[in-house]
Amino acid sequence: MYRTEIRKRKKRRRRRLILIPLFLLVFSTIGYGSYLTFKLANATDNSIEELKRGDKSELRDEKVDVNEDNFSVLFIGIDAREGERVSRSDALILATFNKKDKSVKMVSIPRDSYVEIPGEGMDKINHAHAYGGVDLAVKSVENLFDVPVDHYVRVDFKAFIDIVDALGGVDVDVPSTFSVQDSNDRHNAITLHEGNQQLDGEEALAFVRMRKQDPRGDIGRGERQRQIIKAIIEKGTSFSSLTKYDDVIDGLDGNIQMDMNFKEIVSLHGYAGKINQIDSLELKGENSNNGVFYYMLDDTSIEEISNSLKTHLNIDENTNESSSAASTKESKSH
Repeated sequence: MYRTEIRKRKKRRRRRLILIPLFLLVFSTIGYGSYLTFKLANATDNSIEELKRGDKSELRDEKVDVNEDNFSVLFIGIDAREGERVSRSDALILATFNKKDKSVKMVSIPRDSYVEIPGEGMDKINHAHAYGGVDLAVKSVENLFDVPVDHYVRVDFKAFIDIVDALGGVDVDVPSTFSVQDSNDRHNAITLHEGNQQLDGEEALAFVRMRKQDPRGDIGRGERQRQIIKAIIEKGTSFSSLTKYDDVIDGLDGNIQMDMNFKEIVSLHGYAGKINQIDSLELKGENSNNGVFYYMLDDTSIEEISNSLKTHLNIDENTNESSSAASTKESKSH
């Protein structure tokens, strides 16, 4: 049934969405007023939805503690239209966090990547969410990299537009002039010109949704995703943005779903100082079009990124258990 619904929508235009690590934008609200803290806590509580697998990845021996361990988060961007029962993911970004040096690694997974979706066979990775929701999207990414996904954050395009507008726009360097449709599917409604400029929410969405006019396709789109993420974080953590957090939190409510509670989000504050030094990894491959467009991933690139993420998480490849979790377990036993 899901496959039939997906095929019926293949000719429909799809909005392109950059997934923002939204919780990073609200780090500095903590301690800047009980009102904002209370409002953020409520927005967080309203967005929590646990995975069906439970609170621990099958690739972990124990549940990770974001306060004590290295961990990973999968950011899932969706274009959820009103009345639709299923939707494909439009962006998948896996980020790993290292407790010792407070560093972050990030890899964007092209939406047309041809991968094995557990229980469904080989298909585009963006179909995983349509077939089995967040749980299958998480499982597909774990299967691709052989790396545990400890938490997830899912957000739709409306939150992206609202957050950028709440911050008063973001500054980016547009690599070339192009025109694309807006979020209401109006053809060529937005034109961005080459050069440094400030973009509002709709323009920022256009900046990251464009793919066909980029000679690098999804790879170029991934670079623009990471560029806009950093621009949003820089603007969101600036002193001038403190008075705008009320509107930022309003943009979260109803547009975000995750399995991280308020306490866990607050604990991520320690990573804020290194956020502009995110190590972006590129998943290499090549385009294939035999009637259906796929992005064929390079096996060597998958292995290199897998090893890099495992090293960053300090995972023993033989047991897939993080050394930090193992050491915590050992210390608690004494």
